[in-house]
Amino acid sequence: MCLNSFLQIYTTQDTLYRTEQQHSTPIPPTRSSELMGIRFSISSSQPSKPSLGELPESCVAVIMEYMDPPQICKLASLNRAFRAASSADFVWESKLPPNYHLIIRKIFDVSFPSHLEKRGIYSRLCSLNTFDGGTKKVWLDRSMGKLCLSISAKGLSITYIDDRRYWNHIPTEESTFSSVAYLQQIWWFEVDGEVEFPFPAGTYSLFFRIHLGKASKRFGRRVCNTEHVHGWDIKPVRFQLWTSDGQYVASQCFLKGPGKWRYYHAGDFVVEDGNVSTKVKFSMTQIDCTHTKGGLCLDSVFVYPSEFRKVKEFLN
Repeated sequence: MCLNSFLQIYTTQDTLYRTEQQHSTPIPPTRSSELMGIRFSISSSQPSKPSLGELPESCVAVIMEYMDPPQICKLASLNRAFRAASSADFVWESKLPPNYHLIIRKIFDVSFPSHLEKRGIYSRLCSLNTFDGGTKKVWLDRSMGKLCLSISAKGLSITYIDDRRYWNHIPTEESTFSSVAYLQQIWWFEVDGEVEFPFPAGTYSLFFRIHLGKASKRFGRRVCNTEHVHGWDIKPVRFQLWTSDGQYVASQCFLKGPGKWRYYHAGDFVVEDGNVSTKVKFSMTQIDCTHTKGGLCLDSVFVYPSEFRKVKEFLN
């Protein structure tokens, strides 16, 4: 049962009951009743009808088990019984990844509270959890409960990153890591990275978050300097992806659209066993030295469940 149907039934039944109470016709008083000062009505002789609000908490919790997390939270706001039912461990355990114990161990080590309820665990995992020296973040999507991961530019291997003639790390509010790598100009463009993580079983897509031009704020307004943007329309950028179990994907495309953050799809990989960590290596290159290229901001690399490409507009 979806939340809308459940709420419609609840609201309709409650409305009918209230309407019946308001339009109940009083019984004309008899002489004896007048003497006693008592007035009776039809409604007083009929038992009140139960509403969905009187359902046992255990029944409500079973219904919630088949709902999405946002629906559970909305339903919990209706009354005290629903709010109590929404705290049941089995409700939230069904929303957690099957291997959530491994995920907790990977990102929290021994700092995670051992007696936290399942709802608390879900809430904690939905936050942006930083690990690996602050270069990686992992979280559960609140609406779907799917695992997502990002790797900052500082967590990647970028050729000539230490040479300020080519690259600089610049602070920005447009990155969850608070800084991006900015390329002014270079002949050999190469970015490599890897991550090893206990991904839950499923299919995942890897993206590079790229921006052509340097964005900043002037008098409170966002402006983009595209002075150094060049070379990306001459030859395509090549993306490659490898996994520890032998998967390999390669693709290429031209970078375009200055002034806007874009997610460039590098490839997909499949995780069959969530109880084993999967190592993923990836790269982004444009090593044709017949021309220079520049004016590029590299924010981070994202790993999302592949199904997000159908429901998340920013990935398209």
